[in-house]
Amino acid sequence: MDTIERIRKQARAEQKTIVLPEYDDARVVEAARIIEKEGTARAVLLTRDMVDPKELERYIAEFYEMHMAKDLDLAAVRALFEQDTLYYAAMMTRENKFDGLVAGASHTTPEMARAAIRCIGVDEHITLVSSCFIMVVPNSTLGDNGTFIFADCGIIPEPNSRQLACIALSASELASKVLNITPRIAFLSYSTKGSAKTKSQEKIAEALSSLKEMAPDILADGEMQVDAAIEPEVAKIKYPNSPVGGRANILIFPNLEAGNIGYKLVQRLGNARAVGPLFLGLKKPASDLSRGCSVEDVVDVVAATAVRAQ
Repeated sequence: MDTIERIRKQARAEQKTIVLPEYDDARVVEAARIIEKEGTARAVLLTRDMVDPKELERYIAEFYEMHMAKDLDLAAVRALFEQDTLYYAAMMTRENKFDGLVAGASHTTPEMARAAIRCIGVDEHITLVSSCFIMVVPNSTLGDNGTFIFADCGIIPEPNSRQLACIALSASELASKVLNITPRIAFLSYSTKGSAKTKSQEKIAEALSSLKEMAPDILADGEMQVDAAIEPEVAKIKYPNSPVGGRANILIFPNLEAGNIGYKLVQRLGNARAVGPLFLGLKKPASDLSRGCSVEDVVDVVAATAVRAQ
């Protein structure tokens, strides 16, 4: 059984309710039909006629109270809630009326991230919202039989050392919960353990130290070139004493450019399945979709979100 089917099977074992506010996107509508048919989750297409006017007014008032110090006047808040059902769905998820939120087929990642962060809120345990992709590379023994987590690929442009550590910690928790694998983390760079002296090297060393303080038993190393991180034979040459040993299954990219380029290269050139972006560090599970997503992509992301909600 491959990784994607395992995720779907795990989602079916304990059905959760996932809200899909993009009810007018044909791909999302078809995905909801498949999800319901296969029993992956209870998929709710939140249409405008499902919005309760009294609840809408309550949500607008609550949201305004939460964010009034951030220069959002009441008219601006009302516009957010009335342009579509995304913010309404996010507030319902905040109140546990849904177990998770999936959108992004017709919203940009910044739009989706703002709605999730503003409404659902940031988990105090992580203190930072980032994102990741579950990458499944066919016919590969690298990572965890071809399965990796790439982070951050969608939220934080230039993470500092503390942010890199938080990204790694939240990605490792997702690996354990959704993939049921032992996290092996590599902080990636263009150099391996000091082969080039740069500020990036210092930042990654600080990130590794911070991560070890947060989770002393976690298996992590860096800075590492990607070949030393995932190829055991290369690791023997470039970095023979690394505890990761060329077997990393979580790749932490130094910045958003590298992460976004990296996942798309592997997806397109390696014919990999990319599940996500899955937001990390929120109080409730929420996931983004690429605006170029397929129906199958939506089903996969809903399944992963449902498992996170279990």
